[in-house]
Amino acid sequence: QVQPVESGGGVVQPGGSLSLSCAAGEKAFTSVNMGWFRQAPGEEREFVASIHRLDGRSRYADPVKGRFTISRDNANNTLYLQMNNLRPEDTAVYYCALQSRWSMSWDYWGQGTQVTVSS
Repeated sequence: QVQPVESGGGVVQPGGSLSLSCAAGEKAFTSVNMGWFRQAPGEEREFVASIHRLDGRSRYADPVKGRFTISRDNANNTLYLQMNNLRPEDTAVYYCALQSRWSMSWDYWGQGTQVTVSS
């Protein structure tokens, strides 16, 4: 497996929770950061959260701070995003991505998983 593969999207009511997973694949070994991005209809793709593959330092976009938690399991090359207190504005396709330690660019992307927050 070369490209990341996301899973766990779905439909949830406002205030609910969802957990996303990403099988990062073989490129995880050459990544420096692993992250989640999202793209809502008609909008640009935006950064959600990232985590340093080795030391676990994490960063979050302001709209999700305090509600989303990113984590990783290096032994299984898996990235997670726990999303709590979801809002309708969190509706988007969520993408897993790997930042190459060589180019420092987000070079590897999954196909995305749909998250819909609606009553």
